[in-house]
Amino acid sequence: VTNHLNFSPCTALLDSKALPVPGDSNFFFPSMLLRLAIPFCTLKNARFFMRHKSSGGRRPKKKTYHRVHELDRVMELRKKPSMILHLTSLVQSQPLFLRDLEKNVGFVRKWAFMGLIEKYPSVFRVAGTPPSVSLTARAHSLAQEEAHARASMEPLLVTNLRKLLMLCVDCRVPLQTVELVGPELGLPSDFKECLVAKNPHFFSVRRFGGRDCLVLEDWDSTLAVSAREDRLAQEGVVNLKANGDRRKVKISRDGNYLGPFAFKMNFPAGFRPNVGYLEHLERWQKLEFPSPYLNARRFDAADPKAQKRVVAVIHELLSLTMEKRMTSAQLDAFHAQCRLPSQLLLCLIKHQGIFYLTNKGVRSTVFIKDAYLGSNLIDKCPLLQFYDKFMALCGRANIDLSDNKNSLPMMSRLKSFRKVVSCKIQMRTVLGTLAVNAELGQYICPQII
Repeated sequence: VTNHLNFSPCTALLDSKALPVPGDSNFFFPSMLLRLAIPFCTLKNARFFMRHKSSGGRRPKKKTYHRVHELDRVMELRKKPSMILHLTSLVQSQPLFLRDLEKNVGFVRKWAFMGLIEKYPSVFRVAGTPPSVSLTARAHSLAQEEAHARASMEPLLVTNLRKLLMLCVDCRVPLQTVELVGPELGLPSDFKECLVAKNPHFFSVRRFGGRDCLVLEDWDSTLAVSAREDRLAQEGVVNLKANGDRRKVKISRDGNYLGPFAFKMNFPAGFRPNVGYLEHLERWQKLEFPSPYLNARRFDAADPKAQKRVVAVIHELLSLTMEKRMTSAQLDAFHAQCRLPSQLLLCLIKHQGIFYLTNKGVRSTVFIKDAYLGSNLIDKCPLLQFYDKFMALCGRANIDLSDNKNSLPMMSRLKSFRKVVSCKIQMRTVLGTLAVNAELGQYICPQII
């Protein structure tokens, strides 16, 4: 410490002979002397005792992750339609008693579903004693079109499932992972029977490492074309050579660049890139990289071209889904199969012009920005088109009252039914509290209002 301190003359007054010795009541350790001496000293190198600061002692600029409220709104808009479609699948085949609704959706969600039944009389009809819920005639006829939409989806699902296996290093994925991302891909619950079993020349199920895996049987080079390359082909720039045009082409302020290895950029409204960032982005957009369908074992993870290829792999994984989005848990399930980076979250945040990570909803979700125009998905598959057509029935103002003439009086009965059930639940809670307190010997009579 003395090498970094400049003691003032006041410190010289502390003579070692005048100090207390061990055994004396006034004895103290040298560390106490140091605490006494430091206030009398002048520090030359003050940075020796404090944390070093970056940027020459200035506070570093806080990095902000800008929200895209249009994509956050997508998660909010999908909550109610998913519940309506779930309830429609429950009552499509036969009416469901309201008292049995709890067995299918649970005690907590039952009240939300009963609110939907009451709010949308154009879709759900309540009738009978005891009351049961079913679809209206118009909703039932429209629900019959789902089978046709799923049948038209089958060739697309087979192609996307083959491309998903081609992205993996061993051309196989555990069945548990396929079931995890199945709803996002549009796969039916029985895809092993209706897709895998019907296409044995494409798929097979084998056991590797104690797990059942879906294995690709036939590699098709014509499918090894990414969605980014398809978009560039439509724009007429996919066949351009990287150095074919010697003219100086500057990148625009929005980060977009016309080239065969460029990604579509869509920065948030509050993002203001500086000149240095745009120059770095221009070099990155011009950088060549291998196809995401090539085996990842052939590349070094530290190579900048391989790092850009990882961005293309994530982009292609999300492009295979129906709504061009996937939860972070679903995306992380392909970490080993697709050799995704260990710091996947930082990779997504770094490329915020391509991806958007939102924490709205139960789980965080990753979007492809160029697949959306505001809150609307640009390219929709037949199944999503059917969902939109069915959900349009909920927003119609001209409800056919002839179809709901028996349903409208039942809505008042539904409200009274909810009140009766709520009172029963409160009484059960009170009686349970009394029983527990009686067993403990601490009988307390709660006030019932």
